[in-house]
Amino acid sequence: MQRRGMETVAGAVTHDPPPAAGGRQGGPLIVTEDTELLDDLLRLCAAAGATPEVHHGVPDRRGGWETAPLVLVGDDAARRVRGAARRRGVVLVGRDQDDSGVWRRAVEIGAEHVLMLPDGEQWLVDRIADVAEGVGRPALTVGVIGGRGGAGASTLACALAVTSAREGLRTLLVDADPLGGGLDVLLGGETADGLRWPAFASSRGRVGGGALEESLPELHSLRVLSWDRGDRIAVPPQAVRAVLAAARRRGGTVVVDLPRRIDDGVAEVLTQLDVGVLVVPAELRAVAAAGRVASAVGMVLRDLRVAVRGPYPPGLDDREVARLLALPLVGEVPAEPQLLRPDEGTAPPGAAPRGPLARFCKEFWERALVEAGAA
Repeated sequence: MQRRGMETVAGAVTHDPPPAAGGRQGGPLIVTEDTELLDDLLRLCAAAGATPEVHHGVPDRRGGWETAPLVLVGDDAARRVRGAARRRGVVLVGRDQDDSGVWRRAVEIGAEHVLMLPDGEQWLVDRIADVAEGVGRPALTVGVIGGRGGAGASTLACALAVTSAREGLRTLLVDADPLGGGLDVLLGGETADGLRWPAFASSRGRVGGGALEESLPELHSLRVLSWDRGDRIAVPPQAVRAVLAAARRRGGTVVVDLPRRIDDGVAEVLTQLDVGVLVVPAELRAVAAAGRVASAVGMVLRDLRVAVRGPYPPGLDDREVARLLALPLVGEVPAEPQLLRPDEGTAPPGAAPRGPLARFCKEFWERALVEAGAA
């Protein structure tokens, strides 16, 4: 049982703990004299990969209470921390599900959450791991999908990721299409060291964001999660959920190249996207096919937009394609013929900073990041 968004006492001032240098924060502060509760909290900290600081009351040293990224107060210690400075990130932890007085004590100490063990263990492990990793704003996550086969979605996904990395953002490119041939090939890194999707097929629960990032191939200043050349062509939905959630916790941007079929794994990806881009060639048959794709994707993803590829037949342009599909227009994807099927050793899509595709991608990110900040 847990309750979120507890109100602090009227007139009290709360403060955010200051961020730690280097992006990674310390472990939580545990305040309790209950040995059994302490054993449980230490076990959960170990599961989350965090090393806590333990006290029986508010630490004597200056800043110990104020600077901890998360404070776990045992219900037995609520009285002893009642006079401590109000701050965010305080969780009151207990075991007695029938104790109605716990809510009053939570208000008295300014706790944001009340959590009862063992029911709330998974939530608490996730919260501890978040602060241990220094989690801030989740990554802006963009999915790219073709309106028909050969629309150029993989090329655009790679160009978006390459451009994001060149702009100095932490970037992960995810290949969600096991039948697409591998984005690592498109980036010229099919032999690069690092894990591919099959290695994560048994993932359950929480995957560490830092460990995920370090395990993947690094190509063109970005990390790539692609497929190997083996026979496995599916990863369980729960593994997809865990991996993508870990990627998003690292911040920056995540770009996902999506297949046109919507299975359970793709549905998991769609639920975590901020924006979807449907790439549609300016052909009536392609628009018709894209309409079916948009209908399926739109059942899960609320923000789906269209990017149009020329050339245009008479009477059709990018605005008309967007109107026919009833989707917001991202713009016209510029043609770079030499990048449609790069030969070995050539630069990846979007690699030329002044090229038309790179300029298109840079403008896309500028708009999308402003929108995300406003949201």
